[in-house]
Amino acid sequence: MSEAVETSYGALNVREEGEFAGWRYWEGDPFEIRSGPFFYRREEDGSYVSAFRAEDRHMNGGGFMHGGCMMTFADFALFAIATDALQGDHAVTLNLAGDFLGPIQSGALVEARGEVTRGGGKTIFVRGLITGDGAPALSFTGIIRRLAKR
Repeated sequence: MSEAVETSYGALNVREEGEFAGWRYWEGDPFEIRSGPFFYRREEDGSYVSAFRAEDRHMNGGGFMHGGCMMTFADFALFAIATDALQGDHAVTLNLAGDFLGPIQSGALVEARGEVTRGGGKTIFVRGLITGDGAPALSFTGIIRRLAKR
């Protein structure tokens, strides 16, 4: 049994079994859990990767991943990418923009990687790329605003 780490915005847990065993996820965000669930982990190079497995429920009427699902995942990935810059602080998304580059099929491994382009203060700038089975699907940029501690 893993121990959850309590933060100001919910419990950070580690998945214990299945495809994403050892990956972290936020238990305190019902929308993300229902939408994904989405997971993230630190890579050997110190960067973060977020991922989930695409299912039929993530698809639109055309049979491809719904754009809203990709943007929801991009919003999750913003915070994973900015983990170190956030230093455990609570923050909110000020801006999220995306460019759709290609479709994602049901069953695909969906991943997001990126970088903090500017951080250190209250405002953190992030850019990233979502792929489906390695093929580019969405490039995104976002701005996160760190909130005052309570």
